[in-house]
Amino acid sequence: QVQLVESGGGSVQAGGSLRLSCAASGYSFSNNCMAWFRQVPGDEREGVAAIGSDGTTAYADSVKGRFTISKDTAKNTLYLQMNSLKPEDTAMYYCAADLALGMTAIQCLEVEYPYGMDYWGKGTLVTISS
Repeated sequence: QVQLVESGGGSVQAGGSLRLSCAASGYSFSNNCMAWFRQVPGDEREGVAAIGSDGTTAYADSVKGRFTISKDTAKNTLYLQMNSLKPEDTAMYYCAADLALGMTAIQCLEVEYPYGMDYWGKGTLVTISS
C-alpha cells in the first residue's frame, strides 16, 4: 500500500522558515515526479513546487526564490524548504507523486486536482502570522 505522509507544518511569524517533509512508503519514487501543492479553504489546490523524473525542478511564481524542493531517494522522502514566509503562504500543504516515468516538473506542477498525480498525502497545515 502506497502512502505519502507529510510533516513539518506549524505556525511561524512572517519572515520565518519551515521545512516540510513527505515520507513515501510502499513504492520507490526515485525516478518519478513528486510535487508539493497547497490549498486554502474555498480555493483550488495549486502547485507550489515539483521535481521531475529527470531531477529538474519547477516553482510557482509566488514562491520562486523563497522555496526549495528536494528529494532524498535513499530515504524516499520529499522536502520543501520554505524561507521568507509570508501570510499569504498560509495553507494546507500536500505532497503528491505520480507513477508515470518521464514527467517533467512543469507537467507535475500544472496538474489540476484531483486529476493527475496518482497519490496524495493528507496534508500538513502551515500558518504564517503577520
